[in-house]
This record gives sequence, C-alpha cells and structure tokens, in this order.
Amino acid sequence: MHLPALITDLAVILLTAGVVTVIFKKINQPLILGYILSGFLIGPYLPYFFTAQDTASIETWSEIGIIVLMFCLGLEFSFKKLMSVGAGAIITATTVVAGMLTLGYLTGLALGWGNMDSIFLGGMLSMSSTTIIIKAFSELGVEKENFAQLVFGILVVEDIAGIFMMIILSTISVSKNISGMDLALQLSMLVLYLIIWLVLGIYFLPTIMRKATKLMTDETLLIVSLGICFGMVLLADKLGFSSALGAFLAGSLLAGTVHAERVEHITNGIKDLFGTVFFISVGMMIDPAMIVKYKIPILIISVVVVFGQSLCSTLGVLLSGHGLHFAVRCGTSLAQIGEFAFIIASLGMSLGVIADYVYPIIVAVSVLTTLTTPYCIKGSEKVYHLLQRILPGKFLAKIDKEETAESELKQDTAWTAYLKRYVRITLVYGILMLACTILGHYFVLPLLSQVIADTKIAKLITLVLIYLAMALFIRPFMDTHSFDYTKLWVQGGLYRASLMVLTGIRIAILLLIAFIPLRRVAGASGLALLPFIGAALILVSRSSRLASLYLNAEARFIANFNERSLENNDVLSVSDMLDERLHVAHFIVFPAYNIAGKSLKELGWGKRYDVNIIKLVQGDRQLMMPDGDAVLHEGDDITVIGESDNIATLYSRLGGWEQPAQQTLREYMEENESADSNLYSFPILVDKTSSLAGKTIRDCGLRRDYDCMILGLQRNMLPIPTPDVHTIIAAGDSIWVLGTQEMADKLIEAEIVSRKAAKARR
Repeated sequence: MHLPALITDLAVILLTAGVVTVIFKKINQPLILGYILSGFLIGPYLPYFFTAQDTASIETWSEIGIIVLMFCLGLEFSFKKLMSVGAGAIITATTVVAGMLTLGYLTGLALGWGNMDSIFLGGMLSMSSTTIIIKAFSELGVEKENFAQLVFGILVVEDIAGIFMMIILSTISVSKNISGMDLALQLSMLVLYLIIWLVLGIYFLPTIMRKATKLMTDETLLIVSLGICFGMVLLADKLGFSSALGAFLAGSLLAGTVHAERVEHITNGIKDLFGTVFFISVGMMIDPAMIVKYKIPILIISVVVVFGQSLCSTLGVLLSGHGLHFAVRCGTSLAQIGEFAFIIASLGMSLGVIADYVYPIIVAVSVLTTLTTPYCIKGSEKVYHLLQRILPGKFLAKIDKEETAESELKQDTAWTAYLKRYVRITLVYGILMLACTILGHYFVLPLLSQVIADTKIAKLITLVLIYLAMALFIRPFMDTHSFDYTKLWVQGGLYRASLMVLTGIRIAILLLIAFIPLRRVAGASGLALLPFIGAALILVSRSSRLASLYLNAEARFIANFNERSLENNDVLSVSDMLDERLHVAHFIVFPAYNIAGKSLKELGWGKRYDVNIIKLVQGDRQLMMPDGDAVLHEGDDITVIGESDNIATLYSRLGGWEQPAQQTLREYMEENESADSNLYSFPILVDKTSSLAGKTIRDCGLRRDYDCMILGLQRNMLPIPTPDVHTIIAAGDSIWVLGTQEMADKLIEAEIVSRKAAKARR
C-alpha cells in the first residue's frame, strides 16, 4: 500500500513541530517562532533534514489555515467590543496605520524596491501582533493595567483596519496602480455589503441558533459553525472580496451569540492544527541565502518597525489626550509585526504582485521584532525618563494639562452629540435603504422575470416591494426625537436654523435614494417624479402596520445584538432593569409653561416624549393614572414617569429653569409603599394562548379595559422601556404595567395575572 505524499508530509510536519514547540515552550519563547523554525527545517532550502514533498497540498492547507485563523479572530471580536473601545483606541490605531503605511512605503522606495512591493511593505508594517502582545503582557503581569486595556482596544481597531487593508491592496493589485475612483467604489461596495451582511446576520443568525439550542451538541455546533464560516467565505469570493473577510465576518457574527464560548472551545483544536500548518508553510519559504543577501534591508526594516511603531503609537495616544508616561508604555508595547503581516504577504504572493524576496524578509523582521518585544515593554520606563530629559518643559506641562482636562472633555456637548447621532442614523438607515434597491434589482427582479412573462409587470412588482421595504426605515431615518435635538431647538437662533438645514439635507438624501430604484429598475430619468415618490414614501411610512413591523424587527435586532452580553451579565428580571432605567419626577404647573387649560390628550406627552403622568394633584384632589380628558391648571402638582433624558427633554421644551429632581421607579415605589397604597407594578407573562399575543400595545386593550399603563416589555432578556404603541406583543414577552388597586383587581379577575404575582410586585 502506497501512502499519499501529503500523509507522509503531515507526519513530518507534526512530529517536527511537536519537538520544536516543546523546546520553545521550555525556553519560554512564542510558539509561532517554533512553527516558523519547524517550517524552515522541513523546507526545500534545508536539504539535510526531512523535506516535504506535496507542497501544493500544504499550500492548500495553509489557505484553510488563514481562513480558520481569521474565523477564530472574528470569534474573539465583537461589535459590542468595537463600540466600547473608545475614541483613544480609534485615534491611536488610525495614527499608527496611517503613519506606518507611509513610513513602510517610503522605506521600500529608499531600499530601491518597486512601487507595489513598497505599498505591500507599508501594509505589512502597519499592524502589531495580538498574539505576541497578549503573551508578553501575561508574562510581565501587566494585562490588567489601564495602558494594557487601551492597547487591546487599539489591536481590535487594527484588526478591522487589516480587513480593509486587504481589500484596498487587492484593488490596487488588480489595476497595478492607485485609481482613486476604483478604490473609492470598492470601499463603498465593501461598506455596503458589510452592513447588509451584518444586519441580516445579526437579525437571523442568533435567532436561528437560539431556537436550535437543544439540538446543538458539540459535534453539531462544530459542523454548523464551520459551515457558516466556509459559506461566508464562498459568498465573499462570489462578491469579489477576500476569503479572509468572509471568515472574519462569520466569526464576528457568531461572537455575538450565546454559543460563542462553546464555538471557541470546540474550534480550538482545528485552529491549532491548521494555524500550525499555515505558520509552518511560512517557515518553509525562508531561504537562508536570501536572508544573508538581504540582511541589511532586514535590519533596516526591523529598526523602522521598532522605532516607527513606538513613535506612531505614542503620538496617537498623546493625541487622544493621555499623558506622556501612559503613551510611552502603550507605544513600546506595540513595537512589532505579526500574523497579519504574513497574511498580507501571502495575499501579495498569491496575486503575483510582490517580489519573491519580500516574503522571507518580512518573516525575518517578524522574528526579530517578536524577540525584542519583551525588552521594549520592560524598557518603557527608561524611554520615558529619557524623553523627560530631552523634551522641553513647556511641552511636557501642556501634555499633563491636556491629560488632566481629558475627563472633562469626555462629555460631549449637545451639538457634538447630536451631530454624531445624525451622521450615524443617516449612514446606517441610508445604506439599509440602498440595500433594499440592490437586493431588489439583483435578486428579486431576476427571480420575478423567470416567473412572470411580462417584464413590465415584474419590474412594477419589484419597485413596489423595494419601496415598501424602504418605507420601513423612513421613520427612524427622519427621527428628530432626541434630548439633544430638543435642547438645541429650544436655544433657537443659529442652532434652530442649523437643525432645519440638516433636516433638509436628510430629505434631499431620501429623495435621491428613492429615485435610484426608479432609475435602476424602470430606467426612468424624470426628476419631476422625485417629490411624488418622496411624498408617497413618507405617507406609506406612517402606516401603523409598517411601524409595527419595523419596531418588532428592531426589537429582535437589538435583542440579538446584545444576546451574549445579556446572557453573560445574567440579567435576573426586567424589573431590575426597568426599575433603574425608568425615572419619576414631579413639578408644579407655572404660567410660563403655557400648558394650563390643556388636556393631557392635547399635550400628547406620551406620544411626543415617552413621558406619562402617573399622578395629578389639584388642591385637595388627587388623581392616580389620570386619563386623556384630565385638564391641567396653574399650580397643579404633576408626577411623571419616563427615561431620564425624556423627562429632561420634556422639561426643557416647557421652558423650565432647573431640571426637576428625579428618582428611579424602584426608589419611588419603595418610598410610597406605605404612604400611597394605590400604585401597583407587576409583570404580565404572555404565552401562546394569551389574548394579548399578536396584538399591538394600542390594540391590546390594557389601557382601555384595565386602566393601566404599560411601562415596558422584556423580550429575549432585553428590556424595552416605554414601547411604541405600534409594537406587537409576542408570545414569551413580559409586559410590565403600573396602575391602581382597581387595575390589579380587574387583571386578577380576568385571569390575565395571578394574585400572587400582583402581590409580589406591590
């Protein structure tokens, strides 16, 4: 029986790697270096040892290794983590990537390399090694310190930058030069597809995985996870992006589910196996003759990495508002290159756009900078004291002053906060509406054209479906319901004019997006149709049914997005959340508020601000849970309930001078437990047989028939305070209500809630 060469090679590879890595473990060196050395020992450039024969199969395995490594990197990443890294990590990572790209490119040119070699060199030098830094921090016992946490945040942002880097380099490689238009188009398509994938993935994947939890044995979960990984790789390839991007996205989507830890655990062995093969394949490409020949470039690039990464990282941390000592500790920690350099080098080799000598040079640089990393971290104090002696005193004093003032600048002004919200909402919902056009044009229309013979009818149906899908997002796209908006509007003058201009810009963007389907699908070019299309979309978007669909989709998306963190935080019940998130405040009706003589229905605070009145005191008369016909008078004492910002928004809109004191609902209920026995708050558990399931909050009849106020919902562990009246109640929801003793008696009598539950939540 003849064994295939691959099996013989695997025996040699794994035995060699096993022996070498045991030795490296003994001498306390990174295992990656051991894998690279193993590859060198069995490579074609060292004929005195066992040499691998089936190099083509090993290259295929190394490609799988890259996919698995990127998948596992995605598992360690989460969008919640990215949102929490803060501005400091983003500023520093951006500074490092931009600085090292430039420095690497210039270094390549200075060494006499070609344009593409220099561009790829910049990409390879722009990212530090997550693996090496984590190991070094662990050995030095500094992983819990503040500077280490910022370094981890920087590495998260660099991982994302690495994905974009591969897309950019692929685009440049295809055209052999830098075309601004092609690059912008490719990046725009990348962002668009990323958002489509992520929205659809976060919306569907956690829900499917949660429903199949009982079926997910370790074996099944492993197969499903790898199926998702390679399915995303295939999809990315079909769309013209790298396989690494698809694998990373698959891992990042699974990272947000409750199965993330199990997936990490059961895929560790596969990651170790294929990752080992990848790093060994890297070592197999090391040609000692090339290293000797290019020893000067290797030393020069290593020096550029150590000093360039340290300098750019330190500068980025300083720009984010930290002091010199903190910045130096961060900077010296990032002075190396690692796994991404090999992946980018492999990309350049596979595309055939970099010279053969680049790969062994970058491997040698990685080895040298890995070895120097612990010494750089340990030497940060010496570097700091040296800089203290060299730098001018005024500069050091200015840095320290900026660090002291940093905490004061963390709170954004209302204008800055509103602009951030404005840009975020405009981009996200604008891209989602564009995604409706793309899906309709490239998927729905071809499908309908095969079923319906009349092309015009197929196009008409496609347009209707596209515009109905777009209408779901118009209401949140045009949202102005925020505390910052109201605060700025109340100030009047230039702020109010600026808000009107920004709203006008949104309307223009909406009209432009609405015109694209007409242009792409129907081929129309009449701009005169734009106002009619916009008006029709806004009219349709006000449909209660569409609002209900959107709100439930949003609730599922938010629940899925927060699934893992909610599970890990072990949220006990929605009351623990709602009691803290909902606040109670009371104030007197003054003439300046201009609300005396108006009914609660006319004021519409619940609809406009998500703030409701739970008690109205008019002289000696006290109204609990007043209805919409109650009229306010001067001197009335109003008690309102809502989220803190919503109460502040309402009071600002009334023109109040000082914000009223607020207390949480929990504090209010405890304070009034003995003094006011009329108020009750408890959950209504909705099962499949409940008459409430499938109805909207407005139509469920709780307010009308039982005189109670719905405080919030718990859905899939996610609390939803003051839900919109169009929200559809689903089986499994817990509806938290607030009302009087009469309300409690009615609900108990109707068997909607048990007497035990009502008494428990008095």
